[in-house]
Amino acid sequence: MSVSERISIEELQTYLWNSAVLLRTNIDAGAYKQYIFPLLFFKRICDVYDEETQQALEESGGDEEYASFAENHTFIVPKGYHWNDVRAVSENVGVAIVNAFRNIENANSEKLQGIFGDGAWTNKNRLPDRLLKDLMEHFSTKTLSIANCPEDELGQGYEYLIKKFADDSGHTAQEFYTNRTVVHLMTEMLKPESGESIYDPTCGSAGMLISAIKYLKDQKKEWRNVAVFGQEINTLTSAIGRMNLFLHGIKDFNIVNGDTLTSPAFIENGKLKQFDLVLANPPYSISQWDRAAFESDKYGRNFLGVPPQGRADYAFIQHIIASLKEDTGRCAILLPHGVLFRKEESALREKLVRSDRVECVIGLAANLFYNSPMEACILICRMNKRPERRGQILFINAINEVERKNAQSYLEERHIRKIADAYQNYCDDGDFAKVTTIQDVAENNQSLSIPLYVKEEAGVYRANTYTVQEHYDKWEASSEMMRSSYGKLNAMLRKEPKKNE
Repeated sequence: MSVSERISIEELQTYLWNSAVLLRTNIDAGAYKQYIFPLLFFKRICDVYDEETQQALEESGGDEEYASFAENHTFIVPKGYHWNDVRAVSENVGVAIVNAFRNIENANSEKLQGIFGDGAWTNKNRLPDRLLKDLMEHFSTKTLSIANCPEDELGQGYEYLIKKFADDSGHTAQEFYTNRTVVHLMTEMLKPESGESIYDPTCGSAGMLISAIKYLKDQKKEWRNVAVFGQEINTLTSAIGRMNLFLHGIKDFNIVNGDTLTSPAFIENGKLKQFDLVLANPPYSISQWDRAAFESDKYGRNFLGVPPQGRADYAFIQHIIASLKEDTGRCAILLPHGVLFRKEESALREKLVRSDRVECVIGLAANLFYNSPMEACILICRMNKRPERRGQILFINAINEVERKNAQSYLEERHIRKIADAYQNYCDDGDFAKVTTIQDVAENNQSLSIPLYVKEEAGVYRANTYTVQEHYDKWEASSEMMRSSYGKLNAMLRKEPKKNE
């Protein structure tokens, strides 16, 4: 092929975003993903099928029967349901698209069942034939073969589109997209290895799983022997995650649509399957969950206790820890700051601290999450700590490690490096990092509130962007700190010898 046929990243991004622009007058921004992602995946499957057919014809000297054999193709495209067949339809285009989707899913049922979702393709008020024709003609302007657009590059384009949809869709964004710079930090700290199993119990669009594979690729380590697992409650989002993995060239994965707390998908011999590494960003403090079922959980995921109905965070934390291998298991969980100090979870937190699984607590800057000024924290747990780290927890205050540009906040490589290095060094570092003993935490009423251990730099101005709930949580943390300080003072006073009268 000539160099001119290769699609540059810039061309790919423009091409993908312009497909969404076509929908703007008919579809809300939050629904773009329901239509653009399946069409893109359909186009890719068909273009790669054509590419593989041509290669097989060249190998066989033009044997068309040989070229159609399933073993010569990544996915089967049944006759009559190719992109070009649908493109030739002028009426009832939505029906033709749905028929193609279902037939391709059925022909590849082990890999693709349900992957195209259930968009309202046949609703002509929302998607008239003319609009669907325009979309298909737009996608037809480029050939998305592997030669023109290698898997990693198409994967980058897909991630770009996910981010753009997150930018456009406001409050729904965090359901399927976590700031990728935060994800890269979490991956950097856990350091995946070849041959390991990686799991995300609330995987969204699979960005954390892809980040772990990318880490191995960047390290020039074998990544094809890594087993990838995920579960996602939202049907469309789980389909987007599966497409995302396929488009990144990742084939050994298992993504299941379902509720992780109610029906965990990965069970072996009646017990939770265990993994080497877990990366997760569970939904924050959800109140609509089955607490009663968790109280008598048959998988023993309530070993710390039963969280309050209004906040399921510790249900996810316990699920994740129970899903870790005893020898190699480690996790990085992105959580709201409240899990570190909220009073109603103090008994659960005490058991977690005493278990000596918590290795590091990192406080992140505000505004790293879509449509929210909130701060978050990363909780790193390890089932088998190095001997010199046992009985200790490292606190990192990274609230000032952030860059803001075009109304978005993100971590630059220097921020990621500084935080990751502090974790690897595991030692005191001024007002940035502090190693604390489990006994110290006990003396602070089991609070993991970062300012108790790492003091913020005096004189640093921070804009007040907190929500009412975050103000309340910070007040609660301050109150807990005050109670702890008074408790220590009273204890000291009780121990002082009486003065002679």
